Amino acid sequence: MVHELPAWFEVASLAAILVLLAVDLLVVGRRPHVPSMRESALWVTFYVVLALVFGGVVALVGGGAPAGEFYAGWLTEYSLSVDNLFVFVIIMSRFAVPRAYQQRVLLVGIIIALVLRAGFILAGAAVIHRFVWVFYLFGAFLIYTAIKLVRGEDDDEEFKENALIRVLRRVLPLHPEYDGGRLRTVVDGKRLFTPMLVVFVAIGSTDLLFALDSIPAIFGLTQDPFIVFTTNVFALMGLRQLYFLLGGLLERLVYLPVALAVILGFIGVKLILEALHQNTLPFLNGGEGFPWAPAIPIWLSLVVILGSLAVATVASLLKTRRQRAIRA
Repeated sequence: MVHELPAWFEVASLAAILVLLAVDLLVVGRRPHVPSMRESALWVTFYVVLALVFGGVVALVGGGAPAGEFYAGWLTEYSLSVDNLFVFVIIMSRFAVPRAYQQRVLLVGIIIALVLRAGFILAGAAVIHRFVWVFYLFGAFLIYTAIKLVRGEDDDEEFKENALIRVLRRVLPLHPEYDGGRLRTVVDGKRLFTPMLVVFVAIGSTDLLFALDSIPAIFGLTQDPFIVFTTNVFALMGLRQLYFLLGGLLERLVYLPVALAVILGFIGVKLILEALHQNTLPFLNGGEGFPWAPAIPIWLSLVVILGSLAVATVASLLKTRRQRAIRA
């Protein structure tokens, strides 16, 4: 459902987000360092509280419905982003990024990802507005992705350079070594790009591939482009600090893929039911909707998302604790 939030609120929110990202980039650029656990925990808490407050402001301005959609979308995007951290760890290792500059790499990569996702979201919103039947495709794709996750057929175990990175390697003069956090360096009088540029592109473009399942998932919860984009922003903004905070904990969340599979499968079914309810395909029911197809309320979506994540987290920690006890 699309909600008419005031234009002034959307403009003010986007402006505030841009200012926050600019300040964050300026701080990280001036003081590259490896954040402590305490610093990372404080920043993650800050961004989580900021998202909760923003949802409350959305409720005050637009009512409970868009706020509920924001919270459900943010939780879904955030949980999918946590899963993506596995690949970010592999990318950092693959390119041997100095640990002191990993914050900057993540932040710039996230900004690139937000710009790319914005285009993806606008295109998706335009397609959905004109062709409701695309929900059938989105729903089927999410169910397929959920099945792959349950079977363990995801690609998180390995990072493969995409076509864009391979093109950069061919056309740009690249130096094999880093020069601090610089994008360019001078070697024997020649200006060359450092591997830092390739890492930025790797993080940003890889995240766009992740959006192939996260964007359809969020459109299954809300069709408002503003809410879709802000859920992505708040999910990604705290990802940098979460990367340093979680550390080895990522390996302990063994049941996270199962929780994500449940969430994606649920949203996939929700999309197909909505497509059936609004059906316009002439070869199905003569182009008429199916009134028996139930509309899944947003509160049920929130219950499924929160319940899946909570059960997966507790079960994962209990399993790894038992494994450590057996090894001891």
